[in-house]
Amino acid sequence: MTETQQAKSDADQPDDAPPTRRGWLTQPGDRTALGIWFFWHVATYIYMVLAAPGRTEAPLLDRLTPWDAENFITIAQYGYAGAPGMTDAPKLVAFFPGLPLLLRDLNWLIPNYDLLIVLVSVVGSAVVAVSLSRLSNSYKEGTGTWTTLAFFLSPWAVFMWAGYSEAPFLALAIPAWLLARKGRWEWAAVCAAFASSIRISGLFLALGLAVMFLVAENGWRADWKKALWLVVPGLPVVAYMIFLKVTVGEWMAWNSAQSQYWGRYPEQPWQVLVNTWNRSLEESVLQTSYREEIIAAFVLVAVILWQLFRRQWADFAYLLPQAVALLAMSSFYMSVGRASLLWWPLYIGIGIAAARNRWAFMAYVAVAAPVMAINVGNFTTGAWVG
Repeated sequence: MTETQQAKSDADQPDDAPPTRRGWLTQPGDRTALGIWFFWHVATYIYMVLAAPGRTEAPLLDRLTPWDAENFITIAQYGYAGAPGMTDAPKLVAFFPGLPLLLRDLNWLIPNYDLLIVLVSVVGSAVVAVSLSRLSNSYKEGTGTWTTLAFFLSPWAVFMWAGYSEAPFLALAIPAWLLARKGRWEWAAVCAAFASSIRISGLFLALGLAVMFLVAENGWRADWKKALWLVVPGLPVVAYMIFLKVTVGEWMAWNSAQSQYWGRYPEQPWQVLVNTWNRSLEESVLQTSYREEIIAAFVLVAVILWQLFRRQWADFAYLLPQAVALLAMSSFYMSVGRASLLWWPLYIGIGIAAARNRWAFMAYVAVAAPVMAINVGNFTTGAWVG
């Protein structure tokens, strides 16, 4: 059965019929998505090797596990108290416990934490590739491959390999969105709950799911009792806040740590833009990174306005609080580019446009691909890129 025939078969199923069984490798779209995932990793590995001479002699794993990855590993090994003698251990509470707990649980299987956290991202990105392809096809048949290509050509796709939280988060968040579109609210809520244990972005996901439940034919109007499941994604966040209150004495200690150590405190949106631009002028080493952050911020605003214009209320509800958090709750743009990996409506939009007009996709590739390659080289040789 072809991918198109499978989609039509699913569409013909009544709402109360059991979902058509799908396997990871039984759908042509799945295999293509995994092929994109595999060859993207091959290509980025080649670029990492070519970019290293004269810039870094660090081992491969060290190049993929700097900064946040080190913090996740420290929490997995020592807890939030940090390693013995760690003077800045209070910053660790800024990181949600989902990924460190996963690393701790899998450490018996792979004792090397650096290797383990990279493998979590590699496997997570495979799930992302397949689930994103299927999600795109649920919006418009035949767009999954284009969307997956667009995603892995993102300027910040390096974080699908680095030991960061984006890949495991998306490996839960995108399936949650897809399950919700199919009316499987219980499983969507469970996936979203695990996503919330990894990043605060899980609450934005929960808001999007709640709005989808209110407007979808298979949501509120089909079975209002399932609304109770929408509480589930918030439980890990509440549990973590209780933990912080007991251990640190502050409910929002994670937010306070971000303010203290990373300059994430509220500013007027226009002042945040000015601050970021000034940083790009004052810090020559990070000039490109800051300007990429500014471009990403404008892209986010454009995508939100587009979702509003198209009345895609669930997507709008998912993206809007991200804009508030990224563009107004920090003194300068930080990790806006990296967060763009979480904006799957953007990549689905590119995929749909590509299916209609190949020239549009080639234009995207002409801009995104070289920036992605350069960012892979920069990140893996010690420069921050998002």
